Amino acid sequence: MGIYLSAPKTEKFSEDGVNSRLRYGLSSMQGWRATMEDAHAALTDLDASTSFFGVYDGHGGKVVAKFCAKYLHQQVLKHEAYLTGDIGTSVQKAFLRMDEMMRGQRGWRELAILGDKINKFTGMLEGLIWSPRSGDRNYQVDDWAFEEGPHSDFSGPTSGCTACVAVLRGNQLVVANAGDSRCVISRSGQAYNLSRDHKPDLEVEKERILEAGGFIHAGRVNGSLNLARAIGDIEFKQNKFLPAEKQIVTANPDVNIVELCDDDEFIVLACDGIWDCMSSQQLVDFIHEQLKSETKLSKVCEKALDRCLAPSTAVGEGCDNMTMILVQFTNPGPLRASAHDKSSYLEEVPIESKTSRN
Repeated sequence: MGIYLSAPKTEKFSEDGVNSRLRYGLSSMQGWRATMEDAHAALTDLDASTSFFGVYDGHGGKVVAKFCAKYLHQQVLKHEAYLTGDIGTSVQKAFLRMDEMMRGQRGWRELAILGDKINKFTGMLEGLIWSPRSGDRNYQVDDWAFEEGPHSDFSGPTSGCTACVAVLRGNQLVVANAGDSRCVISRSGQAYNLSRDHKPDLEVEKERILEAGGFIHAGRVNGSLNLARAIGDIEFKQNKFLPAEKQIVTANPDVNIVELCDDDEFIVLACDGIWDCMSSQQLVDFIHEQLKSETKLSKVCEKALDRCLAPSTAVGEGCDNMTMILVQFTNPGPLRASAHDKSSYLEEVPIESKTSRN
């Protein structure tokens, strides 16, 4: 449930960006929660032809979400598959790489620096003592040098985060998701889910959880976590006989690759603080209505956050941290086909009540 404030923090962090292919706006708000545990990344130019957007919804603390916002897109760029044009594989490996990077002395130190003031000072101090000098780093392919130190046996953080990212290159859109943040595309006004919420009661998730030695109680993994996939949460990833993809909770994302067409208008990435209050179609309809009078995309996001914010903590929905990224396609390009020329690869979202989930 989490700890609530006596009054919500409605100050928002918002920004906008644009390049020749798209424009985006984003906004995030702490709301009723005692702390802000969401993080995000928005890069119109990951490289000369590629854009990257991601939302990371932390639980048990903010550090894993902040770590992913800082490093996940960097790992996408560094993977060898990216250099060959295989964005889907590079993104999938980047998700799994986050858990690897957060282990050991180096992982502990980086997480400490991203934490509160006391941990930040300790992490920086240990960096001065234990981090290898520049001449010692050459053998590391991705420059994530191994460090000796008092936390060399650190197995990883007990806190975690969801991750939902979208990578755009030309007419190709790659969406990867682990957890219950969500990416939705608007095609001719119709909402289509490009990701699936990873809840423990889904059959494929339940099967993996049970086979790895876990259990589900009251809709939660081992009676604790209400997600079946997440980055971090090392306590659910302790089976040394299983690969990362088969652990009780896995960071392995679903990857969905979509060819954009002329009917595609925008995508939305948002954490469950939004989806708890609005269905995919309701949010798409809300955005279309706002775009009739509002040109600044961050303002549209801000209005969506205000729309979702609960008047009190008595209800439950609308009391979470909220983060939303809206990406509008501005240059469809000559190669895009019509939606009628393509086979259906999107999950059509039926009209739903406000509290239902896709």
